[in-house]
Formats: sequence, C-alpha cells, structure tokens
Amino acid sequence: MSRFNRIQTPLPDLIVIERKQMGDERGFFSRFFCRDELGDFGVDGSVAQINHTLTRIKGAIRGMHFQRAPHDETKFVSCLSGAVFDVAVDIRPDSPTYLQWHGEILSAENACSMMIPGGFAHGFQTLTEDCELFYLHDKFYAPGSEGGLNPLDPRLAIAWPLEVTQMSERDRAFSLL
Repeated sequence: MSRFNRIQTPLPDLIVIERKQMGDERGFFSRFFCRDELGDFGVDGSVAQINHTLTRIKGAIRGMHFQRAPHDETKFVSCLSGAVFDVAVDIRPDSPTYLQWHGEILSAENACSMMIPGGFAHGFQTLTEDCELFYLHDKFYAPGSEGGLNPLDPRLAIAWPLEVTQMSERDRAFSLL
C-alpha cells in the first residue's frame, strides 16, 4: 500500500504528492518521504540538502529561483506550518509548456508537497502569517549556477492570490523577460 498519491499537473514532470495520513483521536502519522515509493513517481530519491524557511508576513513572496545546469535540482517542497501558494515555472526552452506556470496551495492541513524537477523556477506567496517550508534537494546549492525570474513579470502573469506585502530587493531586481 502506497503512502502517497500522485497528482499530475498541467506541466509535464511537475507533480503534487499527497501524503496519506493515518490518524485517530491523538493525531496522525504520515510518511513524509520514502525513496522506494517516490521512485515510482520518477524521483531517484537522493537527498543532498535539506532546507527550512520561515516567512512571517502574510502576502510575502519568495522566488522565483532556480539553478542552471548542470546544477539544476529537483526540489520536494512541503509546508509545515501555515499555508502558501506554491508556484513553479517551466524554464526548459524546448518544452511545449515553456514559461507556463502552475500553482498549488500547500499547507500543514492538506499534507501536499510539490515535486519540482530541474528546469523549473520556484517561488511562493504566504497565505497566512508564520509559514514554514521544508525543502529536500537532490543536488547541493551551487552559487555560480543560481538564477531567478522576477515574480511580478507581466509576461509570466502569475496570478498571486494576495496583494504583495513583502519581497526581497534581490527578487524585485531580477530582470523582466
């Protein structure tokens, strides 16, 4: 019995993973990650790095970040506290969905994670105060391969659900397409 449900998005290779929770009056148990089971979804299961973020302000945007090849990475993104609108943009030039985006609400309550493959930019907007995200990466961070898209670029036309309350100067400074 798999502890995960795979939900295909409109963008090839971008998937949502729903963690099945088994619970009773005490709470619940769920498997957060399993190399064997997630391997069935096309994930090789290697974890090189684990990152954790806290964003305190509702409406804040972080992103849209990526790593260039050969350091492009698969990210397994989960929300541990609060709720976010998590977004991935296909930046693979040969893809039929090049520069298209897809967003999902990730929250502590819905037990969903986004599996974002290499060749995608990633970012999110907080829908509540005090959002904590947990990231599993299959490759190590390589500062020289870092890149980003401006999350407010009209060409991307990401439909952020809330008014933007906070964004880093670095993210605002990313060039428009």
